[in-house]
Amino acid sequence: MELEVRHLRVLCAIADTGSLHKAARQLGMSQPSLTTQLRRIEHALGGQLFTRERTGCRPTPLGRVVLSRARPLVTEMRALVSETKAAAARAVEGPQLRIGSTASRAIPGWLRKLRGRLPGTEISLQMDVSANALLRMVAAGQLDVAFVHEVEGCPLRLPETLRRRVLLDREPQFISLAADHPAADRPVVRLSELAEDRWMVDPTVDGEWDGLRRVLIAAGLNPRVLHGDYHTAASLVATGEVVALCQPTSRARADMAVRPLHGDPLGVRLLVAARTEDELNAVYGELDAAYWEAAGQSPAYTEWLLQAGETRGTPGETRGTPDGTLVPATR
Repeated sequence: MELEVRHLRVLCAIADTGSLHKAARQLGMSQPSLTTQLRRIEHALGGQLFTRERTGCRPTPLGRVVLSRARPLVTEMRALVSETKAAAARAVEGPQLRIGSTASRAIPGWLRKLRGRLPGTEISLQMDVSANALLRMVAAGQLDVAFVHEVEGCPLRLPETLRRRVLLDREPQFISLAADHPAADRPVVRLSELAEDRWMVDPTVDGEWDGLRRVLIAAGLNPRVLHGDYHTAASLVATGEVVALCQPTSRARADMAVRPLHGDPLGVRLLVAARTEDELNAVYGELDAAYWEAAGQSPAYTEWLLQAGETRGTPGETRGTPDGTLVPATR
C-alpha cells in the first residue's frame, strides 16, 4: 500500500478531532471504514499511530512524527486545489470575496461597507459556530478571510499558514436575562445574584462551555445548565426560563435585559485571519468601523466602554464620532 494525500488527511482528521467517530463524520465516511483505513495505514508504516483511551484517540510517538510531516502536505494540497478552483472561478465570474464568521452584530455593517467599497465584487458569507472550523477553511482556501472570537482560556488552533490581526484583545461577555428578573434593575449584575437561575450555553461554540464552567466554579456556583443553541436561548431568556452569556453589542428588548457582569469575569478576543497580509488589509478597515458602529448602538456596552476608560486608568480609551458611534482612541 502506497500512502496518498487522502490517507494523510485521515490521520490529520483523527488527530484534530481526537475521536474516530468525529473524524469519520468530518470525512463523510462510516466509523468502521475509517477504522479499517487506519489499520491499513499503520500496517503500511509499520507501527501504531494512535492509542485509544477513554477520553479519545491520542497520537503515539510514531504518530506525532508522521503528523508533523503530514499536516503541511495536507494543508498545501488543500490550498493548491482550492486556490486553483477559486482562480478559475474568478476568471469566469469576476472578483469574489468569501467571508466566514462566528456570530457578531458587526456583520451587517461590515458587509454593507465592503459592498460600498468593492462594487462588482461578489461577497459571500458563511456563518459557523466553530471558529476552528472557519480557520481551517481559510487555510484550505475555501474562504478568503474569517472573523472569529477566542474564548478566554480556550486558545484557538490557528493554522501556521495564516496571518491574523486582533480587532479587540478582550471583549467582555455580558449577561442576558428576563426584563422582570430582580437583577435586571441593576446596572451591573453579580454572579451571586444568578445562583438560583438555570443557565443556557451552546456547547458547539468552541470554548464556550469550558469558559463559562471555569467562571462559575471560580464564583463557587453550581447552577443548573441547559445545553442548546443561542437562537432558542433568546426566547427562553425572555420568558425567564434561563439566563445566558451574550455579546456586549447585543441589544436589549422590552422583554429582555442585557447587563455587564461585575468584575467582567469572562472575555473573548476578536480576531480576523487570512492567508496573506493583503487579504487582511482588504477587509480590516471596514470590519473595525462596523464593530465600533455596532458597539455604539448598544447602550449597555457604550456605558461600559466609557466607564472602563475612566476606571482603568486609560482616559480617552474610546471616543465618539460625529454620528455618535464609538471608536478606539488609539489602534
